Amino acid sequence: MSETRGARPGTEADREQLAAFLLSMRSRLGADGRMLSALETVPRRAFLPGVRGDLYAAQSFPLPCGETMPSAELTVRCLMALKVQPDSRILEIGTGSGYCSALLARLGARVTTIERYRTLYLDASERAKALGFENITFIHDDGARGHAEGGPYDRIIVHAAVPGVPKPLVEQLASHGVLLCAVGPGSGMQRLVRHEKAGSRLEDAVVGTVWWQPLKAGRAAAL
Repeated sequence: MSETRGARPGTEADREQLAAFLLSMRSRLGADGRMLSALETVPRRAFLPGVRGDLYAAQSFPLPCGETMPSAELTVRCLMALKVQPDSRILEIGTGSGYCSALLARLGARVTTIERYRTLYLDASERAKALGFENITFIHDDGARGHAEGGPYDRIIVHAAVPGVPKPLVEQLASHGVLLCAVGPGSGMQRLVRHEKAGSRLEDAVVGTVWWQPLKAGRAAAL
């Protein structure tokens, strides 16, 4: 795993907000040292250029291509549900800004992340390069099919809602691997579900509720 380099320290307000956020995650969610260290060494400001105010506030942030970046707390909840290990091989569907990709790379050994929008794919890969991450593979493709060439994966996270767990992703999940995705209608509230592969079965546990956009197939025709 590479060291983060080239990161700007951010403003004094950024540092104060981060310190308060780390304290909150440790006291309210029980975030461990590895998680807190990842949050501290991956500068959220680098993934939200031009955004003013508290980047750790309980809100989502707009991204290009009509996409959004979830709150920092929701990202932490997702990562804690995945229980990423230092040797985990990880597949991420929906790169977005690349913030979660960077945190996953800090926590795991190798990350493959897929984005259907070329603009987001290029921006995220450039940010990761500037920050010195060498254990993230960025792919501009249809995430609904996963990426069988890099599997099997110990952890898979889908930043979108699906009516049911996509079969290709289950097939690419390693034994005892974990898949996290939102299950439910494309509009309205969905259940954020943790699926653990046990033989030919999936053992499910509801993590919480989210309001995510539906998983879209294919590369975006524009953007």
